[in-house]
Amino acid sequence: MERPHQQLLSTKRWVIKIGSALLTRPGEGLDVERIRWLSGEIAELRKQGKEVVLVTSGSVAAGMQQLGLQRRPRALHQLQAAASVGQMGLINAYATACKQYGIHTAQILLTHSDLSDRGRHLNARSVLHTLLQMGILPVVNENDTVATDEFRFGDNDTLAAMTANLVEADVLVILTDQDGLFDSDPRLNPHARMLAASAASNPNLDAMAGDSKGELGRGGMATKLAAARRAARSGAITVILSGKQPNNLRYLAAGQGVGTLLWPDVKPIKARQQWLAGHLTPKGRLVLDEGAVAVIRQHGRSILPVGVRQIDGEFQRGDLVLCIDLHGREVARGLVNYNADEAVRIMGQPSQAIQGLLGYGGESELIHRDNLVVTG
Repeated sequence: MERPHQQLLSTKRWVIKIGSALLTRPGEGLDVERIRWLSGEIAELRKQGKEVVLVTSGSVAAGMQQLGLQRRPRALHQLQAAASVGQMGLINAYATACKQYGIHTAQILLTHSDLSDRGRHLNARSVLHTLLQMGILPVVNENDTVATDEFRFGDNDTLAAMTANLVEADVLVILTDQDGLFDSDPRLNPHARMLAASAASNPNLDAMAGDSKGELGRGGMATKLAAARRAARSGAITVILSGKQPNNLRYLAAGQGVGTLLWPDVKPIKARQQWLAGHLTPKGRLVLDEGAVAVIRQHGRSILPVGVRQIDGEFQRGDLVLCIDLHGREVARGLVNYNADEAVRIMGQPSQAIQGLLGYGGESELIHRDNLVVTG
């Protein structure tokens, strides 16, 4: 029987994410040696025929060092200033290190709003595919300089997973300062045991992940687990792997059992449904009755007003809304055909009553099945 890590032998497209804890030294700024090591590992993967997209943190941390800041700024404008300063040194370090291996690099800065807009989402996808076809290494980071709190990814684990969806990657590797996912925090429990492999959806993983995170980064193991589940939507395997151990990426590509492998155990969803499921910010909620939930889960049908019990939020036509069952669990999400006021007026009513209630004849569905993705 094939061991889980041996699945990686036949993979081609990898997204590799490296965080601030690995890229910076406290009080010293960027860890240039680590960047050189990572560039060498990427060069080796490319020799093996792998296509690589790199998602990097580090711009804020690098900027803090250059600006003489001892603590990560809390105010958004200070974070943006640090990021704008640090991004220059960060991308230059990658370009210089990769040049030694004959690798050309390209900087890609994204915000959540870039991926939530369908047109810009498709454009970003096309650019990344083109760069890979040209043999160029895309270096992706959040555009911290212009991102607002409302439209932040929250952490680069999320950005990495969304990038894996975007380029339809086979593998997402999240490099961290731990060897993998443990059953308890190994920094506090010397007897903690590392998990070798599991299905990404395994509910027992949540207790293992906890919520710890570092001073410079925004992500902990919980965000890495969430990223693995997001990456699984497009069929990607996720590996949580130490970025401190030499040759770990080479061992991983050879199918050796390093890190924690989380395999996708759900059917991959189409690109448009991935965009609906993971790239838009929900603006409201529809609470559905049991009948509506059943036909959505079993048959993937549209959501009609008659099956809606409650409307929450202020949304406009075309906004993304969550679809919740009577117990508060998410069932689906999709693009709504009516604004919140109109939805309240027609909820619980048969579709043929819409014209009389609103004064005009609109769509018979509150959310059409083509704009709906089942999530639970």
